[in-house]
Amino acid sequence: MSDTSSSAAKTPPFHAEHVGSLLRPKELTAAFKDHRNGAINDDEFTAVQDQAIRDVIKLQEDVGLDLVTDGEFRRPSYWARFVELVDGLSVREASFKFRDDHGHEVDFTAPHVDGPVRRSRSVAGDEYAFTRSVTSKTPKITLPSPPSMHFWRLGVGIDEGLYDNDQAFFDDLAKVYREEIAALAEAGCNYVQLDDVPIAMLCDPTVRAKAAEIGYDPEALMQAYVDLMNSCIRDKPEGMTVGMHLCRGNFKGHYLSEGGYETVAELLFQGINVDAFFLEYDTPRAGDFEALKYVPDHKRVVLGLVSSKNATLENTDGLKSRINDAAKYVDLARLSLSPQCGFASTVAGNPVTVDDEKAKLAMIVGVARDVWG
Repeated sequence: MSDTSSSAAKTPPFHAEHVGSLLRPKELTAAFKDHRNGAINDDEFTAVQDQAIRDVIKLQEDVGLDLVTDGEFRRPSYWARFVELVDGLSVREASFKFRDDHGHEVDFTAPHVDGPVRRSRSVAGDEYAFTRSVTSKTPKITLPSPPSMHFWRLGVGIDEGLYDNDQAFFDDLAKVYREEIAALAEAGCNYVQLDDVPIAMLCDPTVRAKAAEIGYDPEALMQAYVDLMNSCIRDKPEGMTVGMHLCRGNFKGHYLSEGGYETVAELLFQGINVDAFFLEYDTPRAGDFEALKYVPDHKRVVLGLVSSKNATLENTDGLKSRINDAAKYVDLARLSLSPQCGFASTVAGNPVTVDDEKAKLAMIVGVARDVWG
């Protein structure tokens, strides 16, 4: 199968990918706690982060990846730093709960709007600048998706009197993203990924029913999120790849929803103007590949077939077989392989070790070489 390489593989997304977050070393998790408690100052905290990022970039380079991230090592969670740095956002209890296959539920916190939403400072500029300074590979910057700032506190997530309606909030939020993407591009960044859970949650009949109970038509909400996404990325410069990662939540092995992409596939794949979709496909919860028939010919699909939630190493022949199954709907040259999500959406990380993480990333690189050359 090695005759399927294409020019598409030489620009992001690459055939061997990962979503973004990586396991924090114990020194870094301790530093987060010490900094929060005032035991170390900002400079000391940054120094620990810098060294941990150098080390995790080397890990990615050593396994043969063409992209690198900073592991999201400057963030308490994949969305927390965005909320911290954007004016008008804070944190409250979410209206949904994580759960596992045994029915165990876990509460979580979510973004809340308590002021006019504005970008008064860079969100990820320092992350990009440092990453670029310590690697010759392509840095990828991840940002939480715009719907993530709205959905988890649906109906109660905006202080009264701030915005006349959701659309007024969306307009301000989209401006924040456009400004951040423009600043990243100006700094030289050509690879950005928006990490989304809400749209994947809208595949779940139970979640859709809850949205309806709150007073939202799920179809209208999905269309509003498509329009919001497109407003955020409408000015992305030529030469920048913008991907969108979708998963059903990832917190210490727990998830937020289930259900295949079919419910939203046509609007999702044909309506959102990103260059690539990173799709969770590691369990039956994500459905089958038939929904990929809606992906336009100019868009790429990164198949999240490898689980970041457990230590079990996938069978490589099984992965290749599933890639071939997906290729019935999307040309093989436009497909890539990755984990279904990051290894550490929060500082705590998933119940796997760094050795597990490295083995899975190396396996992805190996399978990609076998499949695409």
